[in-house]
Amino acid sequence: MKNHSLIAALCLLVGFGSKVVADDIGHAVYRVEIMTPGGALPFILYSENEGSIFGVKGTPSEYKSYWVIRNGEEQIRIRFPEDASQVEYFGPRLLNRRDRLARFTTRSRVTSSVPFEQYDSILEWTRWIGMDFLNHAPEQNEGVWRKQRGEKVYELPVLVTDLGWYSSWDTYERFVPFPDDVGFDMDEPVNYTGRWKVKFDSSDEPAVAIFEVNDEQLATGTFMTTTGDYRYLAGRIDGDLMRLSTFDGAHAFLFHAEMQDDGTIAGDFWSGNWHHETWTAVRDDDATLPDAFEQTTITDEQALADAVFKDVEGNPTRVLDALDATNAKARVIEIFGTWCPNCSDAGRELVSLKEKYGDDLGIVALAFEVTEDFERSSQQVQRHHAHIGSDWEILIAGLSDKAKATETLGFLDRVRSYPTLIFLNERNEVQAVYSGFSGPATGDAYTTQRERFEALIEQMINE
Repeated sequence: MKNHSLIAALCLLVGFGSKVVADDIGHAVYRVEIMTPGGALPFILYSENEGSIFGVKGTPSEYKSYWVIRNGEEQIRIRFPEDASQVEYFGPRLLNRRDRLARFTTRSRVTSSVPFEQYDSILEWTRWIGMDFLNHAPEQNEGVWRKQRGEKVYELPVLVTDLGWYSSWDTYERFVPFPDDVGFDMDEPVNYTGRWKVKFDSSDEPAVAIFEVNDEQLATGTFMTTTGDYRYLAGRIDGDLMRLSTFDGAHAFLFHAEMQDDGTIAGDFWSGNWHHETWTAVRDDDATLPDAFEQTTITDEQALADAVFKDVEGNPTRVLDALDATNAKARVIEIFGTWCPNCSDAGRELVSLKEKYGDDLGIVALAFEVTEDFERSSQQVQRHHAHIGSDWEILIAGLSDKAKATETLGFLDRVRSYPTLIFLNERNEVQAVYSGFSGPATGDAYTTQRERFEALIEQMINE
């Protein structure tokens, strides 16, 4: 993280009162590696600043600092909290008493944090900063990523490599290239580009992978399943091995893929330190998933009419009464969890649809959370609102366990996915149920999904 004293000094160098932005002084760039059972899961993290430190006549003006995570095309910006760093100062001290040009220095041990409050996780590490000509700061620093899952908090060690101060984050390797003597064929990178039919060991449901590889053997892509996508994956190819990863504060996904002699893929998938499975894939340009509008059905409309859950203040609220309060012609019930980045993608899509259709579109969300602590769930819901920019009614519906959620709701044949979207007309008659969500990383699938949502909403508005 850039400390304000250093940035202030740079302001004086470029001119008192001038604006200082990231492009003026560069980014503090780091490679963060989360150590999973499958090896290092890396991503590039850098700092970014907006505004000026000094306004007219030296009065402070608005100034914002962010951490930025890049996963392929995805950019995740996290505002620095007030207590983002804890600093211990060492110095000033005289380094060489005999030196005629006596050198003084102040070194600082800084514990930095990147909070993901909406996902109840935090990344922390300790590093040295300052001008010490005799004791150079170590290249790698140690830290930890903590994530609450249900009642348990998981911890994974991290290594943070300080890559320096530069103006372009994309000049750095996400995965460090393998040396030539790693024990597998490095002579000629294989072709992973294209569409693949995927089978995960833990599921009988179909999946589709899409990979793109550039001339420098840098790879991007995602996996699409009936419950949603694996969001933005990025990595590289070395010989016949492809490595991909993503990190967003909730997901910590690491994929290894090895091309087989017959042109198929054999791979491994790790999610944090709590899940591992193998997967296989065959090239298939026509690979598709079942229609998400045909997966989940309403089985008991009376149960929907009777559904009552607490709002964030603890007041029992009938779901359909909350929908009626919107007076909208087209309505959506969103079944989701604040812990779920795919749900955040879907939530942002609903925000965009609400901006387009205004009062003609009404939304009520049902939150299924990782604990039964109501106060915690209420707090997470409010953080979710701030995270995606939503303002509709959210009711606390229960635990995120899908079997328990199915029992709690009673009106669906099965809760297959978070999110699930239920579309209703102004008479609260169910018109469609959409299971899962194809996020922006899925490209054409995301565009087509949006078009289908708009067609359905406009049909209800124009009834």
